[in-house]
Amino acid sequence: MDEMKKPFEIELPPDKAEGTYSNMVVISHSASEIIIDFARIMPGVPKARVQSRIIMTPQHAKGLLKTLEENLKKYEAQFGEIKIPGGDEKRVGF
Repeated sequence: MDEMKKPFEIELPPDKAEGTYSNMVVISHSASEIIIDFARIMPGVPKARVQSRIIMTPQHAKGLLKTLEENLKKYEAQFGEIKIPGGDEKRVGF
C-alpha cells in the first residue's frame, strides 16, 4: 500500500500537451472494461469522428467518476454552477 503513496512523475510529451477537443462522448462496457470514446461533431456534418478512445477497468472508471465529481465541485465553488442546456439528458454533445 505504501508503494501507491510514493510520489511519481507524469510525463507529458509535447505532441499531447495541446490536448484534443471533444464535444461528444459515447460510453460502453463489457464485464471487464469501460470504453470511453471522445468524439467531435460539427454542426451540419452527419457523422462524428472519434478523437480518442480510453479503455479502463470498472474500478478505474469509478475512481475517475469520483475524481471528476470532486473537481467539478471545486470548479463550481470557484466559478459558479455549470448550467447544462436541456436538463438532465444522458447525452453529451449537440
